[in-house]
Amino acid sequence: MTPPLTPGLLVIFGITGDLARRYLLPALYHLSKENLLPEHFEIIGITRREVSREDLLSNLRADLESSGETPDLQAVKQFGSIIRMVRMNMTATADYQQLKATLDKIEDEHETCLNRLFYLAIPPQIFGPVVDNLGGSDLNSGCQHGTSDSRVMVEKPFGYDLASAHELIARLRHSFKESQIYRIDHYLAKESAQNILAIRYSNPLLQAVWDHGLISSITIDASESIGVEGRAGFYDVTGALRDVVQNHLLQLLSIVTMELPPKLDTDGIHEAKLDLMKAVRAIPPNDVAKYALRGQYVGYPADVDSPDTTTETFARLELRIDNDRWRGVKMTLQSGKRLDAKTTQVVVEFTRPGLPGNTLTFHLHPYEGVSIGLTAKKPGFGMEREQVTVSLEYPDFRDGSHPKAYERVMMDGIRGDQTLFATSDEVLESWRVVDSVVSAWQKSADGLVRYAPGSTPTQVIDAG
Repeated sequence: MTPPLTPGLLVIFGITGDLARRYLLPALYHLSKENLLPEHFEIIGITRREVSREDLLSNLRADLESSGETPDLQAVKQFGSIIRMVRMNMTATADYQQLKATLDKIEDEHETCLNRLFYLAIPPQIFGPVVDNLGGSDLNSGCQHGTSDSRVMVEKPFGYDLASAHELIARLRHSFKESQIYRIDHYLAKESAQNILAIRYSNPLLQAVWDHGLISSITIDASESIGVEGRAGFYDVTGALRDVVQNHLLQLLSIVTMELPPKLDTDGIHEAKLDLMKAVRAIPPNDVAKYALRGQYVGYPADVDSPDTTTETFARLELRIDNDRWRGVKMTLQSGKRLDAKTTQVVVEFTRPGLPGNTLTFHLHPYEGVSIGLTAKKPGFGMEREQVTVSLEYPDFRDGSHPKAYERVMMDGIRGDQTLFATSDEVLESWRVVDSVVSAWQKSADGLVRYAPGSTPTQVIDAG
């Protein structure tokens, strides 16, 4: 059952940053426009510089127009009425006492207790100080009357390697309980990603063949045709492996391959995902070059103004899952920028000796749907066969009527629904799988393949 909406305060640290501008504010605007937010609800925008609400709304209108949407001026005005801007030093403890006083005052104005949701749309290096100050200022304990909840929402990357992930989790847990922590993976909030589970759960046809008996490989691909596009500072210290593969793609892998729980509820899904993650074989430190491939598109150093950078813009891993269902099946995860296509998809290949292969593809982007590759008779008098594709594109996805990923993220955070958010244990298991690759790539540029923009590295790697 979907948790009910309750009154709340959404405090966005970094409301003038790129993440908030591109994703959070448009998502919240759409939710406000459709009257989907709680009756008693306000957005508190935290910024280090003087920015007015009018400035924020002006940028929102411009961003909506640039994305091809005509802003509803009355809806923008209504959305602006629930926004308050607060200027503060996010690392100064004294400022958090003032923030607490501000939130208490707003709560008094509403004459009701309000859940407090803290969204950290800020650089990873200041996560720690902000979390510490939230805890130290008693902002982690709910409303002033103690009858509502406090939650913290954090964006990836959740650390930079296994050791830093342990440290970050320990720091978060010092101020917040696991039930209060919402680690965002917007890929899982995509309607088509959720539909992977629904299709697996509801169709006996797939359940009967969903194992190594007929499936030879699963490939999860998140390719972009664009470059870093204004994210040079973030991307050059992150790279494709940390940016997409370690989190988004491993989460998708768990959804595709986990055992189906008796019920698709929060606890059942997280337990099944964690069991699957534990079964993924970690890449051996001495065999990184055999199991992993990295590339960098020609021109990337100039794009990030770093001539000697060895940051990968493409990463491909070949993995194995050591359990009875998937043992021996090739799992390929790959992602990159400036590639020959813009697509996010999961391709499941079915094979049987002596017969042509079939494919089942879950399309997540740029369109959302499912396609099946079958062998059929070629039209004519003979029995010549050919490969055909049957596509099921969801009609509602074409017209944009379904909630976008960040709209779902925000609604689930407001509701207190953790189903689509990664747990601490899931994060640690995903880092365990790739930690040796992170370490090897940090130490040496050996094996870094240069590729032309508009192409994809083709070097073959083998997971054994």
